[in-house]
Amino acid sequence: MHRILGQPRAIGALTAALRSARVHHAWTFSGPKGVGKFTTAVGFARRLLDPDFEPPSEDDANANQETETSRLIDAGAHPDLHIVRKELALHSANPDLRNRKLMNIPLDLLREHIIGGRTSDGRFHEAPAYRTPALGHSKVFIIDEAELLGSEAQNALLKTLEEPPANTYIILVTCQPQRLFPTIRSRCQHVAFVPLDSTAMNEWLNSAGLDLDEQQRSWIEPYSQGSPGTAQLAAQYGFYQWQVALAPMLADLADGRYPSQMGQTLAELVESFASAWVEQHENASKDAANKDGAKHLLAMLAAHARRQLARDAEQGDDPEYWLRFIDLLREAEWQLESHVNMKVLMENLVVQWTDLAASPARS
Repeated sequence: MHRILGQPRAIGALTAALRSARVHHAWTFSGPKGVGKFTTAVGFARRLLDPDFEPPSEDDANANQETETSRLIDAGAHPDLHIVRKELALHSANPDLRNRKLMNIPLDLLREHIIGGRTSDGRFHEAPAYRTPALGHSKVFIIDEAELLGSEAQNALLKTLEEPPANTYIILVTCQPQRLFPTIRSRCQHVAFVPLDSTAMNEWLNSAGLDLDEQQRSWIEPYSQGSPGTAQLAAQYGFYQWQVALAPMLADLADGRYPSQMGQTLAELVESFASAWVEQHENASKDAANKDGAKHLLAMLAAHARRQLARDAEQGDDPEYWLRFIDLLREAEWQLESHVNMKVLMENLVVQWTDLAASPARS
Protein backbone atom coordinates (compact mmCIF):
# COMPACT_ATOMS: atom_id res chain seq x y z
CA MET A 1 0.00 0.00 0.00
CA HIS A 2 1.06 3.63 -0.44
CA ARG A 3 3.95 4.73 1.80
CA ILE A 4 3.90 1.75 4.12
CA LEU A 5 7.47 1.20 5.27
CA GLY A 6 9.04 -2.01 6.46
CA GLN A 7 6.15 -4.42 5.79
CA PRO A 8 7.04 -6.22 2.54
CA ARG A 9 5.43 -9.55 3.49
CA ALA A 10 2.14 -7.97 4.60
CA ILE A 11 1.95 -5.76 1.53
CA GLY A 12 2.92 -8.69 -0.67
CA ALA A 13 0.06 -10.81 0.71
CA LEU A 14 -2.50 -8.06 0.14
CA THR A 15 -1.19 -7.26 -3.33
CA ALA A 16 -1.43 -10.95 -4.25
CA ALA A 17 -5.04 -11.05 -3.04
CA LEU A 18 -5.90 -8.00 -5.16
CA ARG A 19 -4.25 -9.49 -8.22
CA SER A 20 -6.14 -12.74 -7.77
CA ALA A 21 -9.50 -10.93 -7.90
CA ARG A 22 -10.62 -13.29 -5.11
CA VAL A 23 -10.31 -11.08 -2.04
CA HIS A 24 -11.45 -12.71 1.19
CA HIS A 25 -14.32 -10.92 2.93
CA ALA A 26 -12.76 -10.78 6.44
CA TRP A 27 -9.23 -10.00 7.61
CA THR A 28 -7.21 -9.58 10.77
CA PHE A 29 -4.20 -7.28 10.64
CA SER A 30 -2.10 -8.01 13.73
CA GLY A 31 1.23 -6.84 15.07
CA PRO A 32 2.85 -4.39 17.49
CA LYS A 33 1.35 -0.97 18.05
CA GLY A 34 2.27 1.77 15.66
CA VAL A 35 3.81 -0.25 12.81
CA GLY A 36 1.30 0.60 10.07
CA LYS A 37 -1.61 -1.82 10.50
CA PHE A 38 -4.37 0.79 10.42
CA THR A 39 -2.71 2.85 7.67
CA THR A 40 -2.44 -0.31 5.58
CA ALA A 41 -6.10 -1.15 6.25
CA VAL A 42 -7.13 2.25 4.87
CA GLY A 43 -4.79 1.75 1.89
CA PHE A 44 -6.36 -1.65 1.22
CA ALA A 45 -9.80 -0.06 1.42
CA ARG A 46 -8.78 2.44 -1.29
CA ARG A 47 -8.38 -0.46 -3.70
CA LEU A 48 -11.46 -2.38 -2.60
CA LEU A 49 -13.72 0.67 -2.87
CA ASP A 50 -12.42 1.96 -6.21
CA PRO A 51 -14.57 0.70 -9.10
CA ASP A 52 -11.79 1.58 -11.57
CA PHE A 53 -8.93 0.00 -9.65
CA GLU A 54 -6.80 -2.42 -11.66
CA PRO A 55 -4.15 -4.42 -9.80
CA PRO A 56 -0.72 -3.28 -11.00
CA SER A 57 1.74 -5.64 -12.59
CA GLU A 58 4.44 -4.54 -10.13
CA ASP A 59 4.70 -3.25 -6.55
CA ASP A 60 1.30 -1.97 -5.37
CA ALA A 61 3.07 0.67 -3.27
CA ASN A 62 3.36 2.75 -6.44
CA ALA A 63 -0.30 2.51 -7.39
CA ASN A 64 -1.98 5.77 -8.38
CA GLN A 65 -3.49 7.54 -5.38
CA GLU A 66 -5.10 10.43 -7.30
CA THR A 67 -8.56 8.94 -7.74
CA GLU A 68 -11.99 10.12 -6.73
CA THR A 69 -12.17 7.24 -4.24
CA SER A 70 -8.91 8.32 -2.59
CA ARG A 71 -9.98 11.96 -2.50
CA LEU A 72 -13.18 11.00 -0.69
CA ILE A 73 -11.28 8.80 1.78
CA ASP A 74 -8.68 11.51 2.45
CA ALA A 75 -11.50 13.96 3.14
CA GLY A 76 -13.18 11.49 5.53
CA ALA A 77 -16.23 11.58 3.29
CA HIS A 78 -16.43 8.19 1.58
CA PRO A 79 -19.90 6.83 2.44
CA ASP A 80 -18.83 3.19 2.05
CA LEU A 81 -15.75 3.27 4.29
CA HIS A 82 -16.82 2.71 7.90
CA ILE A 83 -14.13 3.06 10.57
CA VAL A 84 -15.32 1.65 13.88
CA ARG A 85 -13.42 2.58 17.01
CA LYS A 86 -14.39 3.17 20.62
CA GLU A 87 -14.45 6.96 20.14
CA LEU A 88 -17.57 6.63 17.97
CA ALA A 89 -19.50 6.30 21.23
CA LEU A 90 -19.14 10.07 21.66
CA HIS A 91 -21.48 10.60 18.69
CA SER A 92 -24.07 7.95 19.54
CA ALA A 93 -27.75 8.81 19.86
CA ASN A 94 -27.78 6.49 22.89
CA PRO A 95 -27.00 8.67 25.96
CA ASP A 96 -25.73 5.70 27.99
CA LEU A 97 -23.23 4.92 25.25
CA ARG A 98 -22.37 8.56 24.64
CA ASN A 99 -21.58 9.35 28.27
CA ARG A 100 -19.58 6.27 29.17
CA LYS A 101 -15.80 6.29 29.53
CA LEU A 102 -14.00 4.99 26.46
CA MET A 103 -12.66 1.64 27.68
CA ASN A 104 -13.88 -0.85 25.06
CA ILE A 105 -15.98 -1.37 21.93
CA PRO A 106 -19.40 -2.39 23.29
CA LEU A 107 -22.08 -4.41 21.54
CA ASP A 108 -24.33 -1.36 21.13
CA LEU A 109 -21.63 0.37 19.08
CA LEU A 110 -21.37 -2.62 16.74
CA ARG A 111 -25.15 -2.68 16.35
CA GLU A 112 -25.19 0.98 15.36
CA HIS A 113 -22.29 0.82 12.91
CA ILE A 114 -22.05 -2.73 11.51
CA ILE A 115 -24.37 -5.54 12.50
CA GLY A 116 -27.68 -3.83 13.33
CA GLY A 117 -30.25 -4.93 15.88
CA ARG A 118 -31.82 -3.51 19.00
CA THR A 119 -29.58 -1.49 21.32
CA SER A 120 -29.92 -1.07 25.08
CA ASP A 121 -31.95 2.14 24.67
CA GLY A 122 -34.67 0.19 22.84
CA ARG A 123 -33.91 1.51 19.37
CA PHE A 124 -33.67 -0.82 16.39
CA HIS A 125 -30.86 -0.23 13.89
CA GLU A 126 -30.72 -1.49 10.33
CA ALA A 127 -27.43 -3.32 9.74
CA PRO A 128 -25.03 -1.07 7.80
CA ALA A 129 -23.14 -4.19 6.66
CA TYR A 130 -26.22 -5.37 4.73
CA ARG A 131 -27.12 -2.07 3.07
CA THR A 132 -26.47 -1.51 -0.61
CA PRO A 133 -23.21 0.40 -1.11
CA ALA A 134 -23.99 4.11 -1.38
CA LEU A 135 -21.72 4.44 -4.42
CA GLY A 136 -22.80 1.07 -5.81
CA HIS A 137 -19.45 -0.77 -5.67
CA SER A 138 -18.47 -2.22 -2.27
CA LYS A 139 -18.27 -1.48 1.47
CA VAL A 140 -15.34 -1.72 3.88
CA PHE A 141 -15.57 -1.83 7.69
CA ILE A 142 -12.35 -1.33 9.65
CA ILE A 143 -12.53 -2.14 13.37
CA ASP A 144 -9.57 -0.43 15.03
CA GLU A 145 -8.23 -1.86 18.31
CA ALA A 146 -10.39 -4.93 17.73
CA GLU A 147 -8.98 -6.48 20.92
CA LEU A 148 -11.37 -4.10 22.76
CA LEU A 149 -14.41 -6.00 21.48
CA GLY A 150 -16.15 -7.60 24.44
CA SER A 151 -17.50 -11.16 24.50
CA GLU A 152 -21.04 -10.14 23.54
CA ALA A 153 -19.78 -7.99 20.68
CA GLN A 154 -17.55 -10.76 19.32
CA ASN A 155 -20.33 -13.32 19.50
CA ALA A 156 -22.71 -10.96 17.70
CA LEU A 157 -20.14 -10.23 14.99
CA LEU A 158 -19.75 -13.93 14.20
CA LYS A 159 -22.97 -14.16 12.18
CA THR A 160 -21.85 -11.37 9.86
CA LEU A 161 -18.48 -13.06 9.41
CA GLU A 162 -20.18 -16.40 8.71
CA GLU A 163 -22.75 -14.99 6.26
CA PRO A 164 -21.04 -11.98 4.70
CA PRO A 165 -22.98 -9.71 2.36
CA ALA A 166 -21.65 -9.53 -1.18
CA ASN A 167 -18.91 -6.98 -1.83
CA THR A 168 -18.51 -6.25 1.86
CA TYR A 169 -15.14 -6.47 3.61
CA ILE A 170 -14.36 -6.40 7.32
CA ILE A 171 -10.84 -5.72 8.62
CA LEU A 172 -10.03 -6.22 12.30
CA VAL A 173 -6.90 -4.29 13.31
CA THR A 174 -5.33 -5.51 16.56
CA CYS A 175 -2.11 -5.65 18.54
CA GLN A 176 -3.50 -8.50 20.68
CA PRO A 177 -5.02 -11.11 18.36
CA GLN A 178 -5.12 -13.63 21.20
CA ARG A 179 -7.99 -11.61 22.71
CA LEU A 180 -10.14 -12.38 19.69
CA PHE A 181 -12.18 -15.58 19.89
CA PRO A 182 -10.76 -18.51 17.90
CA THR A 183 -14.06 -18.57 16.01
CA ILE A 184 -13.45 -14.96 14.95
CA ARG A 185 -9.84 -15.58 13.93
CA SER A 186 -10.72 -18.74 11.98
CA ARG A 187 -13.11 -16.80 9.74
CA CYS A 188 -10.55 -14.15 8.87
CA GLN A 189 -7.54 -14.10 6.59
CA HIS A 190 -4.60 -13.20 8.80
CA VAL A 191 -1.87 -10.70 7.87
CA ALA A 192 1.03 -10.26 10.30
CA PHE A 193 2.87 -6.96 10.71
CA VAL A 194 6.33 -6.68 12.23
CA PRO A 195 8.52 -3.95 13.75
CA LEU A 196 10.35 -1.85 11.17
CA ASP A 197 14.02 -2.64 10.64
CA SER A 198 16.62 0.07 11.28
CA THR A 199 16.70 1.21 7.64
CA ALA A 200 12.93 1.68 7.40
CA MET A 201 12.78 3.27 10.83
CA ASN A 202 15.50 5.73 9.92
CA GLU A 203 13.64 6.61 6.72
CA TRP A 204 10.45 7.20 8.70
CA LEU A 205 12.22 9.43 11.23
CA ASN A 206 13.76 11.46 8.42
CA SER A 207 10.33 12.15 6.91
CA ALA A 208 8.18 12.43 10.06
CA GLY A 209 8.89 16.07 10.83
CA LEU A 210 9.38 15.47 14.54
CA ASP A 211 11.06 18.30 16.44
CA LEU A 212 13.94 16.27 17.86
CA ASP A 213 17.52 17.18 18.56
CA GLU A 214 20.29 14.63 18.01
CA GLN A 215 20.22 13.32 21.59
CA GLN A 216 16.46 12.89 21.59
CA ARG A 217 16.49 11.07 18.27
CA SER A 218 19.35 8.77 19.31
CA TRP A 219 17.33 7.80 22.39
CA ILE A 220 13.88 7.53 20.76
CA GLU A 221 15.00 5.36 17.83
CA PRO A 222 16.02 2.31 19.93
CA TYR A 223 13.26 2.95 22.48
CA SER A 224 10.56 2.71 19.81
CA GLN A 225 11.69 -0.81 18.78
CA GLY A 226 10.68 -0.35 15.17
CA SER A 227 7.33 1.33 15.86
CA PRO A 228 6.76 4.73 14.24
CA GLY A 229 3.64 5.16 16.37
CA THR A 230 5.65 4.65 19.55
CA ALA A 231 8.31 7.10 18.34
CA GLN A 232 5.69 9.73 17.61
CA LEU A 233 4.07 9.24 21.01
CA ALA A 234 7.46 9.46 22.73
CA ALA A 235 8.21 12.73 20.98
CA GLN A 236 4.76 14.20 21.68
CA TYR A 237 4.70 13.36 25.39
CA GLY A 238 8.36 13.94 26.22
CA PHE A 239 9.49 10.43 27.08
CA TYR A 240 13.12 11.44 26.60
CA GLN A 241 12.62 14.02 29.35
CA TRP A 242 11.39 11.18 31.56
CA GLN A 243 14.70 9.45 30.98
CA VAL A 244 16.61 12.63 31.85
CA ALA A 245 14.62 13.11 35.08
CA LEU A 246 15.28 9.51 36.15
CA ALA A 247 18.96 9.41 35.20
CA PRO A 248 20.30 10.44 38.67
CA MET A 249 18.10 7.82 40.34
CA LEU A 250 19.24 5.14 37.90
CA ALA A 251 22.81 6.12 38.78
CA ASP A 252 22.01 5.65 42.49
CA LEU A 253 20.69 2.16 41.79
CA ALA A 254 23.77 1.33 39.74
CA ASP A 255 25.86 2.27 42.78
CA GLY A 256 23.69 0.19 45.12
CA ARG A 257 21.95 3.17 46.76
CA TYR A 258 18.20 3.41 47.39
CA PRO A 259 16.71 6.35 45.42
CA SER A 260 14.13 7.48 47.96
CA GLN A 261 12.25 9.79 45.55
CA MET A 262 12.11 7.44 42.61
CA GLY A 263 8.77 5.78 43.38
CA GLN A 264 7.04 9.13 43.77
CA THR A 265 8.72 10.46 40.62
CA LEU A 266 7.55 7.46 38.59
CA ALA A 267 3.97 7.93 39.84
CA GLU A 268 4.10 11.65 39.02
CA LEU A 269 5.29 10.96 35.47
CA VAL A 270 2.37 8.58 34.96
CA GLU A 271 -0.03 11.18 36.34
CA SER A 272 1.33 13.89 34.03
CA PHE A 273 0.92 11.65 31.01
CA ALA A 274 -2.64 10.63 31.97
CA SER A 275 -3.69 14.25 32.60
CA ALA A 276 -2.30 15.38 29.24
CA TRP A 277 -3.96 12.47 27.46
CA VAL A 278 -7.39 13.10 28.99
CA GLU A 279 -7.13 16.81 28.19
CA GLN A 280 -6.44 16.04 24.54
CA HIS A 281 -8.99 13.22 24.08
CA GLU A 282 -12.64 13.94 24.74
CA ASN A 283 -14.30 11.64 27.29
CA ALA A 284 -11.15 9.55 27.66
CA SER A 285 -10.93 7.33 30.72
CA LYS A 286 -8.42 8.60 33.29
CA ASP A 287 -8.00 5.05 34.63
CA ALA A 288 -7.15 3.76 31.15
CA ALA A 289 -4.77 6.69 30.58
CA ASN A 290 -3.02 5.96 33.89
CA LYS A 291 -2.52 2.34 32.85
CA ASP A 292 -1.22 3.37 29.45
CA GLY A 293 1.16 5.88 31.05
CA ALA A 294 2.47 3.23 33.43
CA LYS A 295 2.97 0.80 30.54
CA HIS A 296 4.93 3.43 28.62
CA LEU A 297 7.07 4.08 31.69
CA LEU A 298 7.70 0.37 32.27
CA ALA A 299 8.60 0.05 28.58
CA MET A 300 11.11 2.87 29.04
CA LEU A 301 12.69 1.03 31.98
CA ALA A 302 12.73 -2.15 29.88
CA ALA A 303 14.56 -0.25 27.14
CA HIS A 304 17.11 0.84 29.77
CA ALA A 305 17.53 -2.81 30.78
CA ARG A 306 18.02 -3.90 27.16
CA ARG A 307 20.77 -1.32 26.72
CA GLN A 308 22.50 -2.61 29.85
CA LEU A 309 22.11 -6.20 28.69
CA ALA A 310 23.75 -5.32 25.38
CA ARG A 311 26.61 -3.59 27.20
CA ASP A 312 27.11 -6.57 29.53
CA ALA A 313 27.08 -8.96 26.56
CA GLU A 314 29.84 -6.93 24.90
CA GLN A 315 31.89 -7.08 28.10
CA GLY A 316 31.19 -10.76 28.71
CA ASP A 317 29.33 -10.06 31.99
CA ASP A 318 26.62 -12.28 33.48
CA PRO A 319 23.15 -11.13 32.26
CA GLU A 320 21.34 -12.55 35.32
CA TYR A 321 20.79 -9.20 37.06
CA TRP A 322 19.05 -7.48 34.14
CA LEU A 323 17.03 -10.57 33.25
CA ARG A 324 15.70 -10.67 36.81
CA PHE A 325 14.92 -6.95 36.62
CA ILE A 326 12.89 -7.51 33.45
CA ASP A 327 10.93 -10.12 35.42
CA LEU A 328 10.18 -7.40 38.00
CA LEU A 329 8.83 -5.18 35.22
CA ARG A 330 6.57 -7.99 33.97
CA GLU A 331 5.24 -8.48 37.48
CA ALA A 332 4.55 -4.74 37.78
CA GLU A 333 2.66 -4.75 34.48
CA TRP A 334 0.58 -7.68 35.66
CA GLN A 335 -0.24 -5.77 38.87
CA LEU A 336 -1.51 -2.86 36.77
CA GLU A 337 -4.49 -5.01 35.78
CA SER A 338 -5.25 -5.64 39.47
CA HIS A 339 -6.02 -1.95 40.14
CA VAL A 340 -3.12 -1.52 42.54
CA ASN A 341 -2.56 2.08 43.70
CA MET A 342 -0.10 3.61 41.23
CA LYS A 343 2.21 5.16 43.83
CA VAL A 344 2.27 1.91 45.84
CA LEU A 345 3.03 -0.09 42.70
CA MET A 346 5.91 2.20 41.69
CA GLU A 347 7.40 2.43 45.18
CA ASN A 348 7.25 -1.36 45.51
CA LEU A 349 9.03 -1.71 42.17
CA VAL A 350 11.84 0.59 43.34
CA VAL A 351 12.20 -1.30 46.65
CA GLN A 352 12.40 -4.62 44.80
CA TRP A 353 14.87 -3.16 42.33
CA THR A 354 17.05 -1.87 45.19
CA ASP A 355 16.99 -5.30 46.84
CA LEU A 356 17.95 -6.87 43.51
CA ALA A 357 20.83 -4.39 43.13
CA ALA A 358 22.16 -5.50 46.53
CA SER A 359 21.81 -9.21 45.71
CA PRO A 360 24.59 -11.56 44.53
CA ALA A 361 23.15 -11.32 41.00
CA ARG A 362 24.52 -7.77 40.80
CA SER A 363 28.07 -8.66 41.72
